[in-house]
Amino acid sequence: RKGQAVKATDIRVVEAIPHFPQAFCRTPLKFGAVVVESLAFCHVRMTVENRAGKTATGWGAMFLMDMWGWPSPLVPHELRADIMEEFVRRLCRVYENLNEYAHPIEHFHQVESEFVSIASNVSTEKGAAEAMPYLCQLVAASPVDAASHDAFGIVNDLPTYQCYGPEHMNHDLSRYLGEEFTGRYVSDYLQARMPERIPAFHLVGGLDKLRESEISDDDPQDGLPVSLDQWIRYDHLHCLKVKLKGTDLDWDVSRIDEVVSIAHEEHERLGLAGLWFSADTNEQCESPDYIVEMIARLKERNPQAERELLYIEQPTERDLREHRFDMHELADIKPVIIDESLMTVDDFRLALELGWSGIALKACKCQSAALLFASLAEHAGIDYTIQDLTNPGIALIQSVALAGHLKPLRGVEANSRQFFAATNEPESKVHPGVFKLQDGCINTTTITGPGVGYRWNEIGRSLDSSGNQ
Repeated sequence: RKGQAVKATDIRVVEAIPHFPQAFCRTPLKFGAVVVESLAFCHVRMTVENRAGKTATGWGAMFLMDMWGWPSPLVPHELRADIMEEFVRRLCRVYENLNEYAHPIEHFHQVESEFVSIASNVSTEKGAAEAMPYLCQLVAASPVDAASHDAFGIVNDLPTYQCYGPEHMNHDLSRYLGEEFTGRYVSDYLQARMPERIPAFHLVGGLDKLRESEISDDDPQDGLPVSLDQWIRYDHLHCLKVKLKGTDLDWDVSRIDEVVSIAHEEHERLGLAGLWFSADTNEQCESPDYIVEMIARLKERNPQAERELLYIEQPTERDLREHRFDMHELADIKPVIIDESLMTVDDFRLALELGWSGIALKACKCQSAALLFASLAEHAGIDYTIQDLTNPGIALIQSVALAGHLKPLRGVEANSRQFFAATNEPESKVHPGVFKLQDGCINTTTITGPGVGYRWNEIGRSLDSSGNQ
């Protein structure tokens, strides 16, 4: 770079190889109008070289969850999944062809402009009736981006979260977020050390059984809990995320009432105190008025549950510009957090104008983007949450590390413990406290060493196409 000092830690990508093993749910996962039973759990192995000529390998992984990123009635699931895999392959080639030394956030900034053309080309070639949308592009890009962050730390023998300041980045945040961030870096908004324990949000899906008496012979018999009351006894849960319909007020209010009542019954038996929960309709509400009415009814029926409702997540459809719902009235009652609608810096700014209270960060929208959004949220002084799209394995470890170095609202989601326990087995041997909660919390102390802290070489995961370990 002319006229600019370069960093010895800068990397170029030598090789990026994707793998697409399948992962299978132990019980169906229902959110919004979708039921998930199996997914491609994409892993990317990336070899990089720094300016000193040292090479090392890093990893990233993420579910290619088209049902969330691309819920289209025009393109069948199998074709959407095929297009996402091809997108990953082509993005890996783009990274390999960059042939420029830089920081991972700089590489992401360079390649992000190519996402739309890659998605358009692949969608056309595969005969899809519509092109892969931008949110789905981010999901498909996320394991590649994650691998670059991990590899950057490993090749430089540093924890990746020590590499987001001026010592390792060639540009401050003004390059990505505007002049008000001149002289500011991601490191300015990070915690240097992770807390040893982070509260975990447990998902109560739309099909989940709430009481042990509901369990039948058709349910898993693998030694793990099935019903909510069993899970509370097993993990001493304090934080819940309740999936709602968003189209049936009576059902939604009754569901919250029953979930909270069961939680308090179990807490009383166990001598536990403290309950928080969030409510998520996954965009199913016609307007925020639905949630305003739901909260009013809940307050009448179960005032304690209404007090314990921590926030509402993405009640309405994701297109902010087509559906410019005013969230101010709802936000005055409870924080309302934007999720599927948040993809760009412009989305962030429009959401604040419309009255959204805060944002959801997800590693599946790319580590680079999550760090930039976290910087925006911290700078603006708004709430943010960290959610995991039910990702298992090193994808959950990545999400936990993100939460541990930031200051999210209450905790972090960790849903794969419930739905993809078998997929977690290799990582759980190295990181037992990440995958088995202690007093409702994740133990972060095993997430150590260079890179993101996966300790990949100790995990020993097999990546054959069947997903067998």
